[in-house]
Amino acid sequence: MAQVFFHCSNDDEFLIDRRGTSVLDLTEARDHAARVVHTLISTEGGEDWRDWVLHISDDLGEEIFTMPFSSMLGRMH
Repeated sequence: MAQVFFHCSNDDEFLIDRRGTSVLDLTEARDHAARVVHTLISTEGGEDWRDWVLHISDDLGEEIFTMPFSSMLGRMH
């Protein structure tokens, strides 16, 4: 089991996950990342999340992978 952190950023902001989440493997980390993105884009408030990226890092601060929010939202028309 590993502690993984899910930080979010765009060109203007960086939101830090200070608690992290315990995951068994990369598949579980990817699934949790998708849930984080889905939760944020589903919140009310009118934020355009298309330019945001979720950065998934290990407990040493090394980035494991990224997930652009646009991968779940698609492109603006």
